[in-house]
Amino acid sequence: MRLKVGVIVTAGTGSTRSANEATNTIPIVMTQDPDPVGNGFVVSLARPGGNITGLSTLSPELSGKRLELLKEIVPKLSRVAVLGTSTNSSNAQALRETELAAGALAVKVQYLDVRDPKDIETAFRAASKERADAVLLLGGPVLASQRTQFADLAVKSKHPAIYWRSDIVEAGGLMSYAVSFSDLDRRAATYVDKILKGTKPADLPVEQPKKFEFVINLKAAKQIGLTIPPNVLARADKVIK
Repeated sequence: MRLKVGVIVTAGTGSTRSANEATNTIPIVMTQDPDPVGNGFVVSLARPGGNITGLSTLSPELSGKRLELLKEIVPKLSRVAVLGTSTNSSNAQALRETELAAGALAVKVQYLDVRDPKDIETAFRAASKERADAVLLLGGPVLASQRTQFADLAVKSKHPAIYWRSDIVEAGGLMSYAVSFSDLDRRAATYVDKILKGTKPADLPVEQPKKFEFVINLKAAKQIGLTIPPNVLARADKVIK
């Protein structure tokens, strides 16, 4: 604000909230918020109504798709541990979508709340105790910040796991079906361009994801003794060997 910049670009809920608390006049372009309305940044996606606009990762229906992918690689899947963070505004909706998909697939869902990094090992122990066949992560800042730990614990406990971010697969996780964050970042540039040319943030609707990526880590699959079916591998956008 002291520099009197023309636009502030933010990469997540935390930085958007900080920018929002600092100014209600400088335009803010968010690039990766999971629930802009629920977080109080905009009045609606179609009509933001203030100095904030940009792109959202809001796509709760992907949780159901992730469960379908788990079912494909673990045909006998009957129980899945779902890890989320109840304080995230998008968590409840993503969990509902997962439960709907679970009902259609005849899979039981065991929800485990991870609100702090210390809850992660507890969650995996609970998943093992209840004989979960696989693990699905809903997402959130706590889960994102501990991606290496999640990947390592999933391998250690021999749990096939699917994530909402591809960088967790890069860190050693098994697979992800996720929004393309790089695509959101590129699209944010069009917002900056329009704002610098005079368009008000309130007049620019918030856009949802358009590009998604399916990534598989064959090294992680080998570590847990899992064979990925050829028809699933063929659909992957990226395969890590």
